[in-house]
Amino acid sequence: MNRETALKILEDVRQGYDNIAEDFSRTRKSVWEEFKPLADYVKTGDRVLDLGCGNGRLAELFNEKSISYSGLDISEKLIDIAKKRYPEQDFQVFGGLKIPFEDNYFDKVFCISVLFHIPGRELREEFLREVKRVLRPDGKLILSVWYMWQQGSFWSLFLKFTLKKLFGKSQLDFFDTMKLWGGTSKRYLHNFRKGEFKRLIERTGFVIEKLFVLKRGQKNKNLVVIAKK
Repeated sequence: MNRETALKILEDVRQGYDNIAEDFSRTRKSVWEEFKPLADYVKTGDRVLDLGCGNGRLAELFNEKSISYSGLDISEKLIDIAKKRYPEQDFQVFGGLKIPFEDNYFDKVFCISVLFHIPGRELREEFLREVKRVLRPDGKLILSVWYMWQQGSFWSLFLKFTLKKLFGKSQLDFFDTMKLWGGTSKRYLHNFRKGEFKRLIERTGFVIEKLFVLKRGQKNKNLVVIAKK
């Protein structure tokens, strides 16, 4: 995928989340139970970045810890919701690639269900190198993406976009799909394979400490990586 196409899709992602912001937030009122153990990677005094924070619900993970929390999201409407829900926290809109903080600023960066919305290998690598830039030496990245390969409903969508690519009717890359939210707004998704996911994290300069599949409910699974700068 060329950069121009990828940037256009990234803008579509932004507009799409603005369109569904209220409904999206209503379905995500609190942190899913399975993600709560990830808070153990944060200690008192840490500076924590929630990258792709949505409505800010991840901030609830750290209510019992004295930390400095910042949330960034590409959707202005989701940031507006986050500010209303958690007025004591720092939330900002950003463009999706350039992180508006100085080098070596954060102790931990959480990036939950975001990376698969970034189109193209070039932009994904650029995004992760920005994360590495703002992390302090030995800082940790806690990152998750959807792992859809074992979901029965996924395969028809995957086949559809693979065939479109093979017949020259799609500008998306292989393993990319578009999925509707509520039958209205399309969202770009890249369907990571485990090996691809691992290589991407390592190629952008991180040292992987742990990589595992996290189950959420009966059907949903996430690939999770804990990596050090």
